[in-house]
Amino acid sequence: MIYLDNAASTQIHDDVLESMLPYLKEQYGNASSIHRYGRLAHKAIEKARKQIAQLINAEPSEILITSGGTESNNTVLRGISRSGSSDKIITSLIEHDAILEPCKNLSKSGLIIDYLPVDNFGMVDPQELQNRLSDNTCLVSIMFGNNEVGAIQKISEIAKICNERKIPFHTDAVQAVGKIPIDVKELGIDLLSISSHKLNGPKGIGALYIKNGIEIDPVILGGGQENGLRSGTENVANIVGFGKACEIAKNHLDENMAYVSKLRDLLVDKVLHEIPEVTLNGDPKSRLPNNAHFTFLGVNGEDLIIKLDEYGIAASTGSACSVNTQKASHVLQAMGFSHEQITGSLRLTMGVFNTAEEIEQTVVHLKKIVEELRSFSPFKEKYSFNSKN
Repeated sequence: MIYLDNAASTQIHDDVLESMLPYLKEQYGNASSIHRYGRLAHKAIEKARKQIAQLINAEPSEILITSGGTESNNTVLRGISRSGSSDKIITSLIEHDAILEPCKNLSKSGLIIDYLPVDNFGMVDPQELQNRLSDNTCLVSIMFGNNEVGAIQKISEIAKICNERKIPFHTDAVQAVGKIPIDVKELGIDLLSISSHKLNGPKGIGALYIKNGIEIDPVILGGGQENGLRSGTENVANIVGFGKACEIAKNHLDENMAYVSKLRDLLVDKVLHEIPEVTLNGDPKSRLPNNAHFTFLGVNGEDLIIKLDEYGIAASTGSACSVNTQKASHVLQAMGFSHEQITGSLRLTMGVFNTAEEIEQTVVHLKKIVEELRSFSPFKEKYSFNSKN
């Protein structure tokens, strides 16, 4: 198998798995218990909290452990909207459904949701945000790096605008943390969502960075864990694994970023030069190092995925969380893509465990598959599908 769907989930690192095992077997105490088992579990959680904080240059006290990016996003949207008197949230049209669906639900209760447009590269215009801010804005939530086309937003500019108006700024950084340098203090970010399984950690665990001084209401009540913001018995093993994954990501960030970028550039170069009528989507420069999103005109993206899977290559058309809904990509729609361009899209996302040989092999198969699918495409008369040398 060649796994090129790392935006959906990543392979757990061996050292991460090893760090988790003691807390699945010998050290199985409840972190809220006062006996030795409980104290050891609590100590392990606080060590992990520090590791998570260090990856984004936050304070351990600013890290709220959650079940992942979706819960982190929901916690921000619901917690902020409950705690203040303002009644407008500003977000963008290309957010993950973990932002868009809660916003849609909140709008039913009277909250105003203002959606910022994007350009054909998937970029938000900070000036447009500036124009839409008002006294009743309680939160701005703009994703760091897009999960489909990989566009990295102008986070520093956006944060500065929000900071000047004293409006909390949240960013869904699930796709970016551990892949590119992120310093929440330097960038001026107030709230930030992270998910463990996007950076070679276990699934079902994540975090929300909440800058000291930011008021947010709890969404889950009960036993008072996580300083009363997120009740529920802690998943110690997963938290430990998450912390270890963050530590590894921090220690190898530069080399991993360079390595994965090299794989992406190899893939992009070969696809664009060897396959006709194909475009690279998203900003060509301001993009996540592991993301390559293409449109193959005259080809159905789902057919591409099925054919690639027959060759043992895992890919996707976009967010794994919305595959079963069978709806057109809202991200590509917001970027102004036609139906034909949307249906011909393919996302290939690399990780630290991929190799150049896998990229070479993927392009060989992809070239053959695209040529085959185009041979009976209804658009073959419209485009020149002659193979490139």
